[in-house]
Order: sequence, then structure tokens, then C-alpha cells
Amino acid sequence: MAAVAVNGEYRRGKAALFVIACGWAGALPHWIESSLSLWPAITLAFLLGGYGLRTVLYPVRGKRSFHVEPDFEIQSLDDQKLPYIDVLVAARDEEAVIGRLVARIDSLRYPKARFSTWIIDDGSRDRTAVVLQELAQTFDNLNVISRSPDEGGGKSGALNQALSKLKGDWLLILDADAQLQEDALYRLVTFAQEGSFSAVQLRKAVINASHNSLTRLQAMEMAMDAVIQQGRLTLGGVGELRGNGQLIRRSVIENCGGFNEETVTDDLDLSFRLLFADALVGILWNPPVQEEAVETVHALWRQRQRWAEGGLQRFFDYWPSLISSRLSVSQKLDLACFFLLQYALPVISLADLMTAAFTRTMPTYWPLSIVAFSVSGFAFWRGCRSFSEGPDLPSPQPLTILLAIFYLSHWFVVIPWVTIRMALFPKKLIWAKTTHHG
Repeated sequence: MAAVAVNGEYRRGKAALFVIACGWAGALPHWIESSLSLWPAITLAFLLGGYGLRTVLYPVRGKRSFHVEPDFEIQSLDDQKLPYIDVLVAARDEEAVIGRLVARIDSLRYPKARFSTWIIDDGSRDRTAVVLQELAQTFDNLNVISRSPDEGGGKSGALNQALSKLKGDWLLILDADAQLQEDALYRLVTFAQEGSFSAVQLRKAVINASHNSLTRLQAMEMAMDAVIQQGRLTLGGVGELRGNGQLIRRSVIENCGGFNEETVTDDLDLSFRLLFADALVGILWNPPVQEEAVETVHALWRQRQRWAEGGLQRFFDYWPSLISSRLSVSQKLDLACFFLLQYALPVISLADLMTAAFTRTMPTYWPLSIVAFSVSGFAFWRGCRSFSEGPDLPSPQPLTILLAIFYLSHWFVVIPWVTIRMALFPKKLIWAKTTHHG
């Protein structure tokens, strides 16, 4: 297996340069003539907002993101022509959900002789190992790999340990709380083969959306994210994997060097390495993979810090390739726009507010922030009004969308906090686990 081509060095210095650059960008308009101070934000709002709005509202075309109809004639398939699939799950302290997951996988309408299930017990301290041993006596297709708590590498390390044991053409990577419809594997494989994809990400849907307001908002956020992903791919941009419900051709992941054990978000890191390998990625709206949303603000805060850090790590690690001739103009434009909106804008806005308070002037980047939140509002509206198999999506009423937009403002706290922390403190790779309740 080839080595992972990643430069994880000097992340602290790169984060510091990023903070300084965003700080200057946020402060500078306050020291130019007041009549011109809004022009940087207005210009960016026109350019970035225009691209973002086009991404959200552009009709989905081609085969890179579409529905596979649920009445697909499964019986018409020749079992011998179906690819062999290895279903991989890295599980740590998942005794509450692991039994349900194994039963769901076993019930998939796919020939038992054409897929195997591999669960890596990643140093669990609860009864996960005991439960898996009992399940292995019942389910013939279940293979269990055990790792000690000190083996390191997090989820990436667990998945890498399983790679050398696999024989399938494809890997389907699931989280321990995942739920799939019985025909999901057939439809996912059909989509991947007909689209000539190297990887496919299922839309993520929230099982426990009705639990409280926070879980409902996360259900809307997942739909919004899938809409944006579809639009980016349709316009020739970049698609991203989301960890749970991702189908990847085994030969491609091996050529990419396996999973990167020096990042806290294996899916986002792998998305870039697939991009550099010219591997086509598709987004499948229906059927979705269902998962639990976190149910408390504290759990959300821990989860989003990890997502933010992993998202920034990949840009810091791979920036030479991102600006090289390896990517097309449309891919570079797409990455630049969403990097500025998703990561730079929150840090710039913080610098803008601090400078405004110090100089007793008005903030200057509010036009760009308003446009960014408006684009998100359109994505919420389009996502929640789309037909969804699985859990119902919240109705996109105006008040609901306004609440969802307000909810997204938590990123304007998470991103600056994580970025400043990355710039000031040396990183110890710790994979913060999301607790699943079943």
C-alpha cells in the first residue's frame, strides 16, 4: 500500500498565518475612508454570494447526484454480476447500538455470498466487545477485529487495520448508529456503477429529529448540506464525503494510501485525496443513511470543534496541490468560494467586531454575512421541500428557516475558537467520540 501523501507538519504556523491574514482583512476597512469601508464586503458578497446562490438554486443535472427510484427491480439483477462489498464499521463504546446495526446490515436485500461485514472494536471500554462476540455466533457474515485502546490512529487507524483483510470490490463505511433501508445497498451500487463513480456519499438523515429543537435543526442542516453538495458537483465543483454512508472502490482507497491517521476527520481528508486522484464522487439523495443527531448543546460543541479542526487541517495540509494545475479552474473557484465563506468569514467577522468596538465604528462585513446566511436559507428551503425517503424533514416554513439560519451562527463561534486554538497550542491528536444512545 502506498504511503499517505500528506504534509501534516507546521499546522500551528499555518493556522497562525491564517488568523493574522483574517485579522488584517477584518480590521483594514476601519482605517480607510468611511464612504469606502463597505466596498470590500459588498464586492465579496456579490462574488461569493452569487456563486453560492447559483450553487443552491441551479438545477441538478447529469449523473453525479440524483435519486435511484425505490421501485427498482431488484429481482432483475444477476447475482453473479454484482460486485462484492465489504461493510466496514469502526466502533468504540457502542454497546447501545451495535446489535441493531448488525441486524440491519444482515437484513439488506443483497446476496449474502456477495458481501461481508467487518466491525473493528477500537479499544472499547464498555460491553461492545462482549456483544460483538455474541453476535458473531449468530451472524455468519460478521467478522470482528479487536484493537487495544493504545494502538492510536482513531477511526482511520481502525479502518486501515481492516483494509489488508478485505477482498471486496467496494467498501461501504458506516457509523455504529447507521440505519439503511433494505434495498439501499442495491440502489447505491447501481448508482455507483451507472455513474462510473469511485466513491458515493449517501445523504445523511436524522433518526431522532423529533427529540428536541436541536435535533430538528440538525436534520435541516443535513438536508441543506446535501443540496449544496449536489449543486457544487453539478457546476463542476468539489464533492465531499461525510464519513457515514460512503461507498468507495477498494482499489482507489488503496492507491490513495489508505486512511490518514494524522487527521481528526478521515472523510474530509480522503475527499481531497480522491480529488487529486481524479476519482469521481457522486452524491445520492435517496435512499439516505439514517443516523442520530447529538441531543445537547455540549455534545454539539464537541462534535463541531472536531469537524472545524479537520476541515481546516486538510486545507493547511494540501494547499500546494489545491492551487496547482492538478485541479480545474471550476474546482479551484469552488474551493476558494466555500473556503472563504465557511472558514475565513467567521474569523474575519470576529476581527471586524473587535476592531469596531476598539475604534467605535460600525462593523463593515455585515453585507457579506447577510448574503451568506441568505444562501443558507435558500438551501434549507430547497432541501426541506425535497422528497425524502426515511425520516420526514421539517416543513420549511419562514419562521422555521429563520430559526435554522440563527442556529447556523454557532459556526461563527466554533470556527474562530478552533482556529485560534490551533494557532496557539501544539496539537495532540484526540478523536472526540460522538455518543450514540440507540
